[in-house]
Amino acid sequence: MDSRAAVATAEALSVSFAELAVVLRDGTDSNCSGDADPMRRRADEFLDGLAEISRLDAKSAALKAWLAAGYNSAAEALAGPATSPEDNTGQEMAVVAEVACVLTVSERSAGALLAGAHQLTTRLPLTLSALQAGTISWQHARIMVDETTNLDRPGAAALEAHFLDPHVVNPARGRAGELISGRFRHKARTWRERHHPVSIEKRHIKSAADRRLEYAPDRDGMAWLSAYLPADQAAAIWDRATTAARALQGPDEDRNLSQLRADTVATWLLSATDNAAGDINGNDRVPSPRAQVLVTVPVLSLLGLTDEPAMLDGYGPIPPSTARHLIADGAESFHRVLTDPRDGAPLEIGRTSYRVTKAQRQWLRLRDGKCPFPGCSNHSLDNEADHLLAWAHGGRTGISNLGQPCRKHHRLRHITGWKPTTATKNEPPGWISPTGRHYASEHPDWEPPHWPDDFQAMADDMVKYLAEHPEPAIPGPSPVRTP
Repeated sequence: MDSRAAVATAEALSVSFAELAVVLRDGTDSNCSGDADPMRRRADEFLDGLAEISRLDAKSAALKAWLAAGYNSAAEALAGPATSPEDNTGQEMAVVAEVACVLTVSERSAGALLAGAHQLTTRLPLTLSALQAGTISWQHARIMVDETTNLDRPGAAALEAHFLDPHVVNPARGRAGELISGRFRHKARTWRERHHPVSIEKRHIKSAADRRLEYAPDRDGMAWLSAYLPADQAAAIWDRATTAARALQGPDEDRNLSQLRADTVATWLLSATDNAAGDINGNDRVPSPRAQVLVTVPVLSLLGLTDEPAMLDGYGPIPPSTARHLIADGAESFHRVLTDPRDGAPLEIGRTSYRVTKAQRQWLRLRDGKCPFPGCSNHSLDNEADHLLAWAHGGRTGISNLGQPCRKHHRLRHITGWKPTTATKNEPPGWISPTGRHYASEHPDWEPPHWPDDFQAMADDMVKYLAEHPEPAIPGPSPVRTP
């Protein structure tokens, strides 16, 4: 954004607010008695107003970022070159303090704004343009800044283009602005892990050395206990605690799921008798928690022929060595799922009876990854299989007629006007609200594998491996056809 674009944005904001004021005034003053359904029209106007305010907030944030970056540059020019590291630090502190005072925010918040504004105006032009157009929020822009940190310029540009340029090769399924910020962070982090120029194996080894347990006192006689662990261990502990907490729920149990989960983990830790510690690879006596976790592994990674990340259900990309370890040593807890070597997606399972099979439930977890309601982040382990078209009305128990909403949104579907749309073997159902608006569900971004140069030799090795090993939790890939 240059000065001309900033002026245009400011003028557009002024016009948009004026137009919104006219709509609101007309809606308040007009006589709706002639409308077939005046209350419905008013409800739609309020929703449209909320959507417009959201776009205006984004445009204002773009202008705010441009102004912050502009002030930072002007302040540097006025101060002149720093004569020492101490002088440079002093200049930066002065700029942050000035912005904090103008905005009446903490210096930490002001520093974050300045850092984000610098990234947006110097390295992320697509993100700034989308923010200026009102198609993404400030939260989305901050996530893009976070996920491109420590990436070189080509890497940052590729990540940005994947989510914001519809003409790029293999763009994201669904625009960034259509995802709530938490889900966008998950998808951006997943893509970053898959395409990072440094192998995930090397980064994992470095990060694993920082594993730790932290304790922080809090108010009202409470405290926080948190652990920084390898993803497979953390996901297994979480899923095991959730399963145990679910088992305790009932009509005579007053505690909610979060309380039960916390009480369960505290009981485990305080009643444990084995205090031995093991290394990060589980080579000593660190127990592997039992949990029903899916590990999706590219076939060539399973063979050790490529370094493509595997996918841990409910988390995201993990090093292939970790996936191979889980499959070899955690068969009762971790279910192996192989991906089709042609397009990176698993295959559909079908059944015509009412009862949903275990394999179908696992397929739903793979297809959706979480509750398919827009913005919901409930992990797939917590969710329930549901017929989109009821069995009593002729619906089949096939993957394309099944969803897996969490308990909250399963109940929402049956007691309100919210209705799911149709699904496919690779796409979860969307939703239609009582107002008639359609909201798309989030679609997982499957990617085809990266084939080595010696394709035929790799295909032969893969076919041989599949012939010698038991079938995975769902049917494996169809026979490979050499291009």
